[in-house]
Amino acid sequence: MIQFANAEDKQEFSKYPTKAGRRSLSRSISQSSTDSYSSAASYTDSSDDETSPRDKTQVNTHGSSDFCVKNIKQAEFGRREIEIAEQDMSALISLRKRAQGEKPLAGAKVVGCTHITAQTAVLIETLVALGAQCRWTACNIYSTQNEVAAALAELGVPVFAWKGESEDDFWWCIDRCVSTESWQANMILDDGGDLTHWVYKKYPSVFKKVRGIVEESVTGVHRLYQLSKASKLCVPAMNVNDSVTKQKFDNLYCCRESILDGLKRTTDIMFGGKQVVVCGYGEVGKGCCTALKALGAIVCITEIDPICALQACMDGFRVVKLSEVIRQMDVVITCTGNKNVVTREQLDRMKNGCVVCNMGHSNTEIDVASLRSPELTWERVRSQVDHIIWPDGKRVVMLAEGRLLNLSCSTVPTFVLSITATTQALALIELFNAPEGRYKQDVYLLPKKMDEYVASLHLPNFDAHLTELSDEQAKYMGLNKNGPFKPNYYRY
Repeated sequence: MIQFANAEDKQEFSKYPTKAGRRSLSRSISQSSTDSYSSAASYTDSSDDETSPRDKTQVNTHGSSDFCVKNIKQAEFGRREIEIAEQDMSALISLRKRAQGEKPLAGAKVVGCTHITAQTAVLIETLVALGAQCRWTACNIYSTQNEVAAALAELGVPVFAWKGESEDDFWWCIDRCVSTESWQANMILDDGGDLTHWVYKKYPSVFKKVRGIVEESVTGVHRLYQLSKASKLCVPAMNVNDSVTKQKFDNLYCCRESILDGLKRTTDIMFGGKQVVVCGYGEVGKGCCTALKALGAIVCITEIDPICALQACMDGFRVVKLSEVIRQMDVVITCTGNKNVVTREQLDRMKNGCVVCNMGHSNTEIDVASLRSPELTWERVRSQVDHIIWPDGKRVVMLAEGRLLNLSCSTVPTFVLSITATTQALALIELFNAPEGRYKQDVYLLPKKMDEYVASLHLPNFDAHLTELSDEQAKYMGLNKNGPFKPNYYRY
């Protein structure tokens, strides 16, 4: 029992809530602060209607009901988000202006499965401006900005997505996006391979009309190469993930900024002196480690690749086995694209308060399923933050249930997404307009000339001026003055 020195102290203490009251107050503060961090969250999380979108009948102002979003009335707010994103995506706007007259995607019917954010909306509206018809669904159950989905639906783009879908909702949305009698896709834009997988599984006849697949994630590209190796890939596919502009900018520079954004919003953690292990030192891992090190965290790496491991050593990081350091870690971050990188046995050995999250596309890296067992208690602390409580009282902080941290718990820099989106648009244009026979039933990288073009479109933002080769210099180097400037084997 608490002892008070005098009546005034007791009266002052009584102003504050009881334990139960403090818990509810904490939750309300957490929720409101989460909302205030992001304009997207303020509309996404404040809905007072808990009815599933699947059980609603909604119509946009044009009389169409060919969509399924959280609330079509949020369209005006979503339009503002899209307009803000456009200001930092000048390359896509430039692409619209350059190609709008000739409509290079006229006749294209694009079915897309990506994160549905304001930045994606700028891409979708660019594709429409270039002549494409689009239907869209989400590749992640937590990353959809509801108001943006509403704005797209209001525009007339059939969108099937909302934040916080169940697994069943996720596949239902993909199915509704693909399955329609009056419309059949001839192009696929995928992020993670789930859409491509679903079409192969349920609607293989769709591939008779599809001219190509554009895929932008490590996970999805891996699946495409597996199909190709097994001679089951029946259309050409463009691997956008391994284009230089995607690898270096979206994976490296984007994650360098967004990893901290996601962790700070969800945990309010201070990184100075914290022990952090990052699983994987590819481009995503490199970006995460650079940011964490800059804030004073003590970072170590796990790797399977000796080249990446040596890079980590040269950058000043210890390369360890996870099992050797798991007891000391304050934060565990996965970014490998693999499965069961963090196992139940390792989760059992973590210290109290350890934060666990994933920066890879797929939710397979952390064995979250093993934590849904009777002896463990899940306690929702705030949006996308769960405490998993062991019988002895130990708590592990799980973010976004092991799904992609930055797009589930925060946002990512618009400018970087402009680079990725421009790459995706050009890949669609290339595959859709390629003469028959140019691309076989295989996986291709975006032509380097297009990679350079994407970069050049973004240079004006920095008032950057390229040096031009003289005729003599070009001849000496054996190059075309207009590029490409590096051979395909060049490592940037």
